[in-house]
Amino acid sequence: MATSVGHWCLRLLLRVAPWRSSLHHCENTALSHSLQPLRKLPFRAFRTDARKIHTAPARSLFLLRPLPILLVTGSGYAGYRQYEKYRERELEKLGLEIPPKLAGHWEVALYKSVPTRLLSRAWGRLNQVELPHWLRRPVYSLYIWTFGVNMKEAAVEDLHHYRNLSEFFRRKLKPQARPVCGLHSVISPSDGRILNFGQVKNCEVEQVKGVTYSLESFLGPRTCTEDLPFPPATSCDSFKDQLVTREGNELYHCVIYLAPGDYHCFHSPTDWTVSHRRHFPGSLMSVNPGMARWIKELFCHNERVVLTGDWKHGFFSLTAVGATNVGSIRIYFDRDLHTNSPRHSKGSYNDFSFVTHTNREGVPMRKGEHLGEFNLGSTIVLIFEAPKDFNFQLKTGQKIRFGEALGSL
Repeated sequence: MATSVGHWCLRLLLRVAPWRSSLHHCENTALSHSLQPLRKLPFRAFRTDARKIHTAPARSLFLLRPLPILLVTGSGYAGYRQYEKYRERELEKLGLEIPPKLAGHWEVALYKSVPTRLLSRAWGRLNQVELPHWLRRPVYSLYIWTFGVNMKEAAVEDLHHYRNLSEFFRRKLKPQARPVCGLHSVISPSDGRILNFGQVKNCEVEQVKGVTYSLESFLGPRTCTEDLPFPPATSCDSFKDQLVTREGNELYHCVIYLAPGDYHCFHSPTDWTVSHRRHFPGSLMSVNPGMARWIKELFCHNERVVLTGDWKHGFFSLTAVGATNVGSIRIYFDRDLHTNSPRHSKGSYNDFSFVTHTNREGVPMRKGEHLGEFNLGSTIVLIFEAPKDFNFQLKTGQKIRFGEALGSL
């Protein structure tokens, strides 16, 4: 019996052996096929204390795609900034004062590394492209709906009249749309929102509450040129003192932000004479109120055109500050001015005097007279000398229109 059982087991093993051999062969073949792509990788070897190890470059195994990473990172940061703004608005509704959170040096440097000047030049060229007649109404209607433009005030309400975006941005208003206040000495030069106003103290000017910029950095250093309306000085205090030309006067400032939907032309805020222009090529960062609260000396970083002169109470200046997609700043009586030009390098400035041998005074401007225009929204900064009893009739954050009063004696 035992012999028969042994013979049966022997026959079973002989039948199973070929099947197991075939199974091992199939497994080895499948493994060989699965490892075939890895054999083609450029293996590199290195030696440790334990044994020799072969590895493949990580870039061959995992292909990192930078665009999705940038999109995710940027979206996360933008979402965080929006949350911060929402929280600030809620705290403001409760009447709580929020100290500004200023950007660090690396954040400002990173922002300035973005080619905003190049992008603004490209945007300017795009604005010059003539739109097909059938496309004008949809494009302009979308812009009107997005930024709340009031076309009933435009001199030409027909959207088909504007051949390109540039003409639409620089549209003129009906004569009666902006009556000029004649009872007050200083009027708003443009439509916009009041970011800040008041006296200039300690040679620092507030761009928004709690965030300042240097008066000397903004207007630029003085030179020993007799055409300039202010003589050279040697200290910060003397800079402000030299601007104040009459005893008993103070230096005042007012910052007006023009949103993309606002009227883009600016006018003379008073009767004065423009004697000098100083152009600062610079960055073209956004100048919206949120950025003004975040970046210290934002207006000193950006490209700007400073017009200086005199009015009946002494020194007067108007500065047009450029912004993203607003590299084009035009002064109607200054044909030599070319902003956001590749030939101008950031960090420099160039001067031009309107005082000549034949014209010893400069360019006279009447209150309300057309002075210049932006290609899109931006900022106007007024810095002027006036008696101590000058009073602003404004509130921070209020909307204002060209022709309305800023203040008077």
